[in-house]
Amino acid sequence: MAQSTAPWGATRATALLVLADGTVIEGAGLGATGEAVGEVCFNTALTGYQEILTDPSYAGQIVTFTFPHIGNVGANEDDIEDLVPAARAGAVGAIFRADVTDPSNFRSAGHLDAWLKKRGVVALSGIDTRALTALIREKGMPNAVIAHAPDGNFDVDDLKKKAAAWSGLVGLDLAKDVSSGQSSQWTEKPWTLTDGYAAQGEPTFHIVAIDYGVKRNILRLLAGLGAKVTVVPAKTPADDILAMKPDGIFLSNGPGDPAATGEYAVPIINDLMKTDIPIFGICLGHQMLALALGAKTVKMHQGHHGANHPVKDHTTGKVEIVSMNHGFAVDGDTLPDGVEETHVSLFDGSNCGLRVTGRPVFSVQHHPEASPGPQDSHYLFKRFVNLIREAKGEPALAER
Repeated sequence: MAQSTAPWGATRATALLVLADGTVIEGAGLGATGEAVGEVCFNTALTGYQEILTDPSYAGQIVTFTFPHIGNVGANEDDIEDLVPAARAGAVGAIFRADVTDPSNFRSAGHLDAWLKKRGVVALSGIDTRALTALIREKGMPNAVIAHAPDGNFDVDDLKKKAAAWSGLVGLDLAKDVSSGQSSQWTEKPWTLTDGYAAQGEPTFHIVAIDYGVKRNILRLLAGLGAKVTVVPAKTPADDILAMKPDGIFLSNGPGDPAATGEYAVPIINDLMKTDIPIFGICLGHQMLALALGAKTVKMHQGHHGANHPVKDHTTGKVEIVSMNHGFAVDGDTLPDGVEETHVSLFDGSNCGLRVTGRPVFSVQHHPEASPGPQDSHYLFKRFVNLIREAKGEPALAER
């Protein structure tokens, strides 16, 4: 990709995206000043930019939005997904096509630029995001440095060196950086127009959620189905989890290389699977469950990031449109005997789900909680709860 020039007529770019191969892309800076190193991916969702940028699964990444108009509904403190905001979990950088306009939405509490500054996210606008997306599709997700300097002064050679020197996400355990520092209770239910985020009433069963970078809307949906939800740090020993007497165990989403996080997470998961307690995993939790069962994970070429991905559920024969966010995937060909592939991507055939034959253990690669995205896969939370209800001798909920 050739070096671009600022299309808005500025004499000097105030932001740069410098790729590891030395490519320099100029733009207009917004958000936090300074620089950040990360892997550049693209997201095809049309809505939900706050949820995307605060999803802990994006830690260590710079998100290119393919939808051109980002920021036009402003920002608020309700549409964030990281559980520990002080950790600033989420994307380190953001790239937009059009300049961010003043917000126009009844839920807006401020301008996206101010929100990005508060979050410490370095952002850039005014570049050809279609060309950048095409580059990623052709060559894969590049390592890069995104930099913002209002005076337009950059040490380009230094930025090139930093981009080239960064090791990338392979081998990185980022879950430890975004996981909760201590156990906590979650009681907030899903948002409604009339009540906002209502508080949970009297729970009827107990789920322990292992936090590798969990999204808030996952916890809200579990609480909304009647669960007392206890969130525990990623490295919590299995004995400590079992001492809480959970009716179900949830393995959360999260960032980084699952093989790296799996060094401490897989032994814990294996100990938990020695019980008959129902287990449900999403995203990174899905990948580490697969590792615990003996399968392998691989780095993807361009990853899956967006809210328009078609996935087929082999257990029902139905196709649903789902939200995706992952740069690693389970190698479906390595699933051992006794483990069934339940979901598959209709984009590239990659594995999107598994279950253990005859056991109350299953997981999916995509994000059934959406936020943002369609709600086609909300039924999976009821599928998990029904495993718990079955173990307790209670009637099942209707999945759809």
